[in-house]
Amino acid sequence: MGRRVILYIAMSLDGYIARENGAIDWLLGDGSEPEADYGYADFYRSIDTVIIGRKTYDQIVNELSPNKWVYKGKKSYVFTNSDYKRNDDVEFIKEDVCDFVNKLKEKKGKDIWILGGSSLADRLIKENLIDDYIISIMPTILGNGIQLFNKNNPEIKLKLKSVKSYNGSVLMHHIRREEF
Repeated sequence: MGRRVILYIAMSLDGYIARENGAIDWLLGDGSEPEADYGYADFYRSIDTVIIGRKTYDQIVNELSPNKWVYKGKKSYVFTNSDYKRNDDVEFIKEDVCDFVNKLKEKKGKDIWILGGSSLADRLIKENLIDDYIISIMPTILGNGIQLFNKNNPEIKLKLKSVKSYNGSVLMHHIRREEF
C-alpha cells in the first residue's frame, strides 16, 4: 500500500473548524482530560509531509507559533497564489493542489497530512483524493464560522475504522470504502 492522504482535523459539533475570524480558542474539549493528545503523537510519527493552505500557514506563523516552525522535520508545502519569501521550513507552491498531491502519492515516503484549511481540504474532497478522514468532534456548538465541509461535494462512501474519546470529544477515523 502506498502513501495515504489523511485529513486530520478537529471540528465543532455543528461542523466548523474555526470561528468566522479564524480563531480556534474553542478546541480544548471539556477539560476532563487536559493532557489528552487525541492520538496526535502516533499520527504525527506516521507522516512525513504536511500540506497547508495559505490562511492556515499565516495563522500558524503569526499567532499560534510565531517563534518556531512546529512541523520541523516534516516536508511542509504551503499552497498560495501570493509571493512569499522562501525559507528553510516550508516550500510555497502555486500549482494545483490536486495535481501536486497526486504526484506526491507516487513518491516513496510516509503518509501525507492535509492540515487545512477548509478551502484546501474542499478541493481534495471534491476530487476524492483523501484516503483517511480522522476528525475530532469537539463538544462545542459554534453556531457559525468556517465550515469543514462545503457544499456540492460528491458522495463519498466511508467505512468506520475506529472511534475514541478524548477530553470530552470524539475522534472518528473513517476510510474510503473502496479500500476494502
